[in-house]
Amino acid sequence: MGLDTKPLSTLHDHASYEVTDFTVPTGREENWRFTPLRRLRGLHDGSALPDGKVLVDFEAPAEVVVETVGRGDARVGRAYVPSDRVSAQAYASYTQATVITVPKEVVASAPVIVRLRGEDVTHAAYGHTTIIAEPFAQATVVLDHGGSATYADNVEFIVGDSASLHVISLQNWAPDAVHLAHHHARLAKDATFTSFTVSLGGNLVRIVPSVTYTAQGGDAALYGLYFADAGQHLEHRLLVDHSVPNCRSRVDYRGALQGENAHAIWIGDVIIRAAAEGTDTYELNRNLVLTDGTRVDSVPNLEILTGEIQGAGHASASGRIDDQYLFYLQARGIPADEAKRMVVRGFLGQLLDHITVPEIREGVQAAIDVELAV
Repeated sequence: MGLDTKPLSTLHDHASYEVTDFTVPTGREENWRFTPLRRLRGLHDGSALPDGKVLVDFEAPAEVVVETVGRGDARVGRAYVPSDRVSAQAYASYTQATVITVPKEVVASAPVIVRLRGEDVTHAAYGHTTIIAEPFAQATVVLDHGGSATYADNVEFIVGDSASLHVISLQNWAPDAVHLAHHHARLAKDATFTSFTVSLGGNLVRIVPSVTYTAQGGDAALYGLYFADAGQHLEHRLLVDHSVPNCRSRVDYRGALQGENAHAIWIGDVIIRAAAEGTDTYELNRNLVLTDGTRVDSVPNLEILTGEIQGAGHASASGRIDDQYLFYLQARGIPADEAKRMVVRGFLGQLLDHITVPEIREGVQAAIDVELAV
């Protein structure tokens, strides 16, 4: 497949399906400057051979169609053109893709659960998933990642006219896993897309969500929660590309860090093109630093090419727990350690209501409690 669409944004101004169209990252590039390339096990430079496996299985209600297809399927790669070398390598290297289709006007009676399980870290694996919500359809899809893997993949979300798609992506990898992923949503007229990314496991996890709009009325909400422990690298790089009028986006990511060399990166890029009058957008990132020895990089970016908008803003804050909160709880007889855990639960728990599947929400809360018990 050749290059047949425009780049996603001037913030990411190069896109291609061909690996050789991208130079090997050196770490000096803007989109790689926070990523420790030596820990990628060759996913970025072509030395990782595609001879590993990440097993895929699923649960889906009868009205939703789930297929395993080969490289020739015309639905795969239709919505997203890779914007970096790892994404292009994943597109060139996958052998089978998962295509999930929610037919027109269908309201899925239960969530679609896709489980991806790695077998080992010594062999790299590549994957591709395409999720299509046809016009006026409604569905929730859960992408549950686990096991040990060296894995790169692309995920496309194609949301049709007046359709509603809710996606929950769980990074529950084993402590030795490396996962690099691009998640791209393309929204049609009056489409609604909500994603919730939870990154808890893995040695190095780098998720790159992006959103584009093809017609007016699109509404995207991107939520994220992460908890970085000692030595973990958790990176989230978002791009929302407003190119048509009267669309909306909201971004809210929150994280906590503890332990030596725990590193969290959040990059939020929003572009409002000249034609995108009436845009309404806001992005927010907050981080709680629980111990010494951690590092947070939080960089919100707005590129606004028209003044005729509803609103645009961003905020970022990283710091320790406010002593006043701890004092308030301790003054009421709550021990210091438990007071600290309560504050963190409350800080992260404000986002959990956006997870619409009760058992997933409870599982994430339980995982946070395990983190806080360390």
